Amino acid sequence: MIRRLPPDAADGAKLLAARIVETEAYLPLVDPSCHGYRGPTPRNASIFGRPGFAYVYFIYGHHFCFNVTAEPPGIGGAILVRAAEPISGTSSMHRRRGRDVAPQALLCGPGNLCRAMSIDRSCDGANLRCGDLRIEPSAAPVTISATPRIGLAVAASWPLRFVDPSSRSLSPLGKKLSRISVPADKHIRRVAPSVD
Repeated sequence: MIRRLPPDAADGAKLLAARIVETEAYLPLVDPSCHGYRGPTPRNASIFGRPGFAYVYFIYGHHFCFNVTAEPPGIGGAILVRAAEPISGTSSMHRRRGRDVAPQALLCGPGNLCRAMSIDRSCDGANLRCGDLRIEPSAAPVTISATPRIGLAVAASWPLRFVDPSSRSLSPLGKKLSRISVPADKHIRRVAPSVD
């Protein structure tokens, strides 16, 4: 993922880059944990847009969460980006997270990721194929493990959290990963979302 910082930021127009290593799927129509489950509101309007766009919301009065819309227009479903590994721009990430934060913890957890990458409601609805916030595909295969989602009160056991088990940046940081459902030798290629 690539983020060009806003021009009015302390390090404005600088490019940050990270490799996404953890996501969670939120299914349309059947998933009570999905923000689109009960229909559109002013807060969740972006989740009902075309696939491949940003859905950013503020949670717990404390931090932002960055999602990628994943369903046809009018059907609310998205993928939460939970964690990433820094590739470039770490000094800017440290400026937002703190100088003493370990590199593997900079983008660990959805709130930390948004803080470090300067993602807020101004990014809501952004086309993730172009612009100042985007996701670019990689040709490199990666091993994916599926686990239950984290921190939910309902549908928590559904195996919809997808991680690169070799990453040191998974959330919660330092916890042992319990894998289910996807064999270790299964390779999944990253594919860019269609936004035709």
